[in-house]
Amino acid sequence: MWDVLRVNLCSPLSLAFVLGIVSKLVRSELSIPRELYTSLSIYLLLALGLKGGVELSHSRLEDIAWPVLVTLGIGIVTPISSYLVLRKLGRFSIADSAGIAAHYGSVSAVTFIAAQQFVQTMGQPAEGFMPTLVTLMESPGIQIALAIGAIQIAKQNAARPEGSPEPATPARPMKAVLHEVLTGRSMILMVGGLIIGCVMGAQAYEPVKPFFEGMFKGALTIFLLEMGLAAGARLGDLKQAGLFLVGFGTIMPVIHGTLGVLLGHWAGLSIGGATVLGAMSASASYIAAPPAVRMTLPEANPTYYLTSALAITFPFNIVLGIPIYFHIAKTLSGQ
Repeated sequence: MWDVLRVNLCSPLSLAFVLGIVSKLVRSELSIPRELYTSLSIYLLLALGLKGGVELSHSRLEDIAWPVLVTLGIGIVTPISSYLVLRKLGRFSIADSAGIAAHYGSVSAVTFIAAQQFVQTMGQPAEGFMPTLVTLMESPGIQIALAIGAIQIAKQNAARPEGSPEPATPARPMKAVLHEVLTGRSMILMVGGLIIGCVMGAQAYEPVKPFFEGMFKGALTIFLLEMGLAAGARLGDLKQAGLFLVGFGTIMPVIHGTLGVLLGHWAGLSIGGATVLGAMSASASYIAAPPAVRMTLPEANPTYYLTSALAITFPFNIVLGIPIYFHIAKTLSGQ
């Protein structure tokens, strides 16, 4: 286990992320231009979708059927369990509980990519169709959490005494939220890349393969430097988030990640595939979820859901979580 942790901590991805945090702590003027950040995110998501689509083009239905069903099940369980813990144990408001749960029900694409790179480094590459599972988990978790929040708030408003003031921020239509999530940049690039890769196949992919795979890890290293800068900028919000949210942001990922590894192993995934599915289950979205939450639950506190997803859970998974899920997957496989 310690050897696995050492390999992860000494990887260029983890070190670049730590450098970003340290740069903010020492108040360095280092920053990544917004245009470069946008370009890198487009490149990484499209490359991920293309590679997954090419692998999917020659995958058998019986190989992906159980992993798909397991992934959909995880996408239902994680937002519900997160909401219940936040609402019942953390005593957060309905809006805050649903807003945070929406982030933990979805997937962090960067955590997924980092997990894929990690298992390759450890000599246990994941199945090629894993990007397909990301797209399946991306949206349902957000929608389920937001639906819970909207329904509970509607019940609460219906129970208000007559003559009491109307809520300052009425709920947005779910149709508008669904459109926002399904047409977001990450969803369009990953789903579009999957379709393109699946249609063109491996032979047509060869001419562009050096660009989309040869530069991938270097681009991801710079992207994680930017993520470190973003996480470092929010470290001050931890005081406002409170100890419960810090505990939630580290304990719930382990619970969800362990569930993902167990179900992935049961569904027939390899050690690398079960590890990546565990990392997906444990991650919290900070790209697709925030705009959806802002649109549907504007009263939810951004400090809570952004700090927990980006400043607590994301660093935990990058540094410690992924090696833990890998160790669990190896133990289940008897290695």
